[in-house]
Amino acid sequence: MQSKDSASSAGAGGSHHAIVLGLLSAVGLFALDMYLPALPTISLDLHADSHAVQASLISFFAAMAVSQIIYGPLSDMFGRKRPLYVGLVLYILGAIGCALSTDIGSLVAFRFIQGTGACAGVVIARAIVRDLHTGAAAAQLMSRLMLVFSISPILAPLAGSMVTVFGSWRLIFWVMVFAGVVGFVAGRFFLEETRPVAVRSESSLGGALKAYGTLLRDPYYLGLVLMASFGMSSYMIYVANSSFVLIGHYGLSPTFYSLVFSVNAIGFIGMSQMNGWLARRIGLRKVIRGAASGYVLTMLALAVIMAGGVDRLDIMAALLFAGYAFLGMIVPNAAVLALEHYGRIAGTASAMMGTVQFMTSALVVGVSGMFMDGTARPMVAIIAICSAVVFLLSIAVLKSRHVVAAE
Repeated sequence: MQSKDSASSAGAGGSHHAIVLGLLSAVGLFALDMYLPALPTISLDLHADSHAVQASLISFFAAMAVSQIIYGPLSDMFGRKRPLYVGLVLYILGAIGCALSTDIGSLVAFRFIQGTGACAGVVIARAIVRDLHTGAAAAQLMSRLMLVFSISPILAPLAGSMVTVFGSWRLIFWVMVFAGVVGFVAGRFFLEETRPVAVRSESSLGGALKAYGTLLRDPYYLGLVLMASFGMSSYMIYVANSSFVLIGHYGLSPTFYSLVFSVNAIGFIGMSQMNGWLARRIGLRKVIRGAASGYVLTMLALAVIMAGGVDRLDIMAALLFAGYAFLGMIVPNAAVLALEHYGRIAGTASAMMGTVQFMTSALVVGVSGMFMDGTARPMVAIIAICSAVVFLLSIAVLKSRHVVAAE
């Protein structure tokens, strides 16, 4: 159980927690998004084709997926902060290696190391939210956290394109090193430990394995996790291919590409901020049901329009904006419901969620790469398929009689 002091601190310091946890989560997303405008340049500089360069993105996904399995139980056994420090150090070392890479193989390898460290902030931040709150309050904090760390997809590509004005793509990774150092300092001095020693004593490696078994046998938990996973995969498809489509196919400059890319993140952020308000009034399940319906209708409409031969950037950008706005009401709420009944093993449950999310994203992005032809049509089609999976899962999972405290 959380101590009284910690609980009162959580209530009084919601903004403080949102900012620090958002920053720690943003460190990983910063590494994901900042170098996107430079992918075509990296391809030329390292004499690698677009698929090889995208492997650096996939290796980052894969590392974040695998490593979360480790960080979650460790944060339950040793507290939230010590595993966080280890992850941030690995992140910094990986970013340094990327900055010094002279071939695509080295870049892919160091991106894996960077991803191994980047996931610590993501998984531990979610666990801390569960340490502090449940129900609608957790949804509100998760959404505020989403606001803070979702600024990264807006600022990171813009920052990346600005950095390349003053230096090569390698300078982008040195900026990531700086971001990692800032995250380490914030975690060390501005974040209290939320996992009491008495509760840690109940956690062990054997207990972690048992906990993973429990989670894998819970269809309600798995359904919510898969819902969030395919939702994030539909966004990562856009992340992985947007620079090649918008710059290569539509002819945008790196700076203008960053602006167009950021618009979709704004939609995601804006709607996610309504989660706490909506959850208190109509319940998390109804929010997810409505958002999943809006998401699939929007993405299928875009896919049909593109398949009909209409290849216009303005139409694609507008419908992606609307679709990702709906997605902003799905992912954080699904995460809250999935963790609702696992407060004692919040780190492990958060780790499993993150692992499934990033493994799904890595798989979907990897498979989709075989169908990409430089145009927007394959990208949009796969996004639409993911949205349909999210919708079908919402129907199946939310019919469950599983009791949710938020409702």
